[in-house]
Amino acid sequence: MYMNQNNNTKVAKPKMSLFSVVMLALSSIIGSGWLFGAWEASKVSGPAAIISWVIGAIVIGIIAYVYIELGTMFPESGGMSKYAGYTHGPLLGFIASWANWVSLVTLLPIEAVAAVQYMSSWPWAWANWTNHFVANGTVTTEGLMMVFLFILVFTLLNYWSVNLLTRFTSLTSIFKLVVPSVTIIMLLISGFHPSNFTNHNFGGFLPYGTAPIFAATTVSGIIFSYNAFQTVINVGDEITNPKKNIWRGIVIALFASIVIYIMLQFTFIGAIDPAMLAKHGWHGINFESPFADLAIMLNINWLVILLYLDAFVSPFGTGVSFVASTSRTLAAMTQNGHMPKILGKINQKWGTPRIAMVANWLISCILVSIFKNWAVLASVISTSTLIAYVTGPVTLMALRKHAPEFKRPVTINFAKVVAPLAFILASLAIYWAMWPTTMEVIVVIALGLPFYLFYEDKLNWKNSMKKFKGSLWMLFYLAFMSAFSYVGSTPFGGQNWIHYPYDFLVIIAVSLGFYYWGVNSYQETKEMQDAKNVNNKVKNN
Repeated sequence: MYMNQNNNTKVAKPKMSLFSVVMLALSSIIGSGWLFGAWEASKVSGPAAIISWVIGAIVIGIIAYVYIELGTMFPESGGMSKYAGYTHGPLLGFIASWANWVSLVTLLPIEAVAAVQYMSSWPWAWANWTNHFVANGTVTTEGLMMVFLFILVFTLLNYWSVNLLTRFTSLTSIFKLVVPSVTIIMLLISGFHPSNFTNHNFGGFLPYGTAPIFAATTVSGIIFSYNAFQTVINVGDEITNPKKNIWRGIVIALFASIVIYIMLQFTFIGAIDPAMLAKHGWHGINFESPFADLAIMLNINWLVILLYLDAFVSPFGTGVSFVASTSRTLAAMTQNGHMPKILGKINQKWGTPRIAMVANWLISCILVSIFKNWAVLASVISTSTLIAYVTGPVTLMALRKHAPEFKRPVTINFAKVVAPLAFILASLAIYWAMWPTTMEVIVVIALGLPFYLFYEDKLNWKNSMKKFKGSLWMLFYLAFMSAFSYVGSTPFGGQNWIHYPYDFLVIIAVSLGFYYWGVNSYQETKEMQDAKNVNNKVKNN
């Protein structure tokens, strides 16, 4: 609601239609992932990368299914960062929020890196100055300066006006859907080689065995590419008829993105020149701008220009959109009193959390200075997001058990099976990120704990032991995942103390134990009153 200044009457804010929800989700999902994901996955697992996209879709689809019930129970802005705190207290809520924020703040540099990497391969003479932005897939010092500038532009487009942001993302949404579709069609009809899928000279359909199929889902940016379904959850209170349109928007957007991504992978594999594969194999495919490079090889010059244009539009559209989400996530973390209050300050004139935006820009620049490769950034985003996601199934079942009276506009079927399955799949996907990335991301998440402890001290450690007990399962879970990543099998970067696929069996068994520990760690918290207030406004019909 907002006040009409002429007569002081309350006027309802415009709500998002189902079409707007789907376009928002697709605009967020179709970012730099389509520009690099197919290439990265092909390098890891060859033609079997198609299966990797299917597995990634299953993992994210089942996790999203769990969040549909939570999202319709609590249709509120920034909901993804609040659910864990409702059922297990502020410490678990802080860990989930911090992990989610880490994934979002890393998304800003990955979109900038994507644009800069495509710039680095511009084939025109006047663009020679861009050729040194990337070397061997890693952003150079010159490239970093351009990445910093792009992240600043993402930020400034949000800094001054929410209306400007809305117009910008609306303009890019259709373009981001059309270009991948046109690329698929043109590459299929211009130079498709079916033998690439089965030629034994290149290793056949499974050139490196089955383990890389799973590794590719995380390390190649597949989980990252599908991940943005949470944008629908996070704007739950701005959607018309959230009971139906939250789950419809997620399902439609995910299905459309699955079709697009799998077709892009299929097309990419078939479009590669067999002579290149004969010489280098799948591991040796070396592109700076994968689809643009293929279009150049096939002499489709107009498509080359379109792809280089989209290499700005897709990353910029996603980057600009997520500056808003990232800043609001950081600002929301101040509400439980465990982050500096100044980060939550909203500029009265523009309605944006400007200080949070500036902080995010600085953190993004630091992160990209450490992780300078698109695929590594994608792994960081996927892993941190998945760590936040594992709290969802636990929260769902804790609410089923301890708050059965809550309104549930959408009650998912087979929750007792789906919730632990979602937890297991998320755990496996975290493991697939490979050592040392899994450990590095967990360390980054652990770096947030000093903020929490500092503010707990200022609160005189009130009920701290109770809060700690509600989150103890997560602390041990993170320690286990980090350690097991080190001792796991060779295909996932470990010491091979436990061989593939037995490492998967250990993850499944231990994850189930942590899941049930988490569900039984439910606590009656003061945050639960906030949950009740939000849920009371929900309509079941």
